[in-house]
Amino acid sequence: MQPELYLDRIGYKGHREPTAGVLRDLHRAHMLSVPFENLDIPAKRPIVLEADRLLHKVVELRRGGFCYELNGAFAWLLRSLGFDVKMLSARVARKDGSFSPEFDHMALEVRDAAGDCWLADVGFGDCFLDPLSLSRLIDSPQLGWTYRLITDEIAYWLQRKSNESDWATQYQFTRTPHQLEEFAPMCHFHQTSAESSFTQRRLCSLARSDGRITLENRRFITTRNAIKTETGIAGEEEFRRLLLERFAVTLDWRMADSELSSGL
Repeated sequence: MQPELYLDRIGYKGHREPTAGVLRDLHRAHMLSVPFENLDIPAKRPIVLEADRLLHKVVELRRGGFCYELNGAFAWLLRSLGFDVKMLSARVARKDGSFSPEFDHMALEVRDAAGDCWLADVGFGDCFLDPLSLSRLIDSPQLGWTYRLITDEIAYWLQRKSNESDWATQYQFTRTPHQLEEFAPMCHFHQTSAESSFTQRRLCSLARSDGRITLENRRFITTRNAIKTETGIAGEEEFRRLLLERFAVTLDWRMADSELSSGL
């Protein structure tokens, strides 16, 4: 695949040098164009972590995906443009204060031509639009939230807060580089286990310049500046209409009546 096809997919027409500015623009373009979605999982379509398959789905089929797919594909694009990219294992924060297992989430460390390092992540759903500096740990206000990275020089924690909230940890990671295939067991878990949130709901979510829109089971949620509003969805026909009109996603499979009645 040529990078031009990917750049067209995300509507990017800017410079291509591996600079911090280009990384920021690519990251934002990706977030605003490619949805975070799990629609293959309830359809029982296997997600295989091979670069060709990820690129075919995201670029040629104009679909989205979850973290392994989106950050896996984005890593390919960045490398093709001359960035140095590491795939990082992240452990997602739980409500009880613990963290999920290693490889539960994939994030990216990106080094630009000037030698500065950035945390990039186009696959965590409701997250930052612009990459966060790993070279200078400073607060980054974005879309009604403020993001920051803290570290004990071994692990890092991604945190965010709104004007009304305290800092909340999103995930923990180290800067140890990994290969795509190392994420395969957890990718399989999230497709098959009843303990995974991805097997319990249908989800499609896309960043906007002022927030985010999300289609989840029978709810359509709009977020603007960290404030959410939601409306109900009548049924499968409206679900598919919203997928097409608001996310530009077309599916060629049908959910069984039993799956629809269960709320998926």
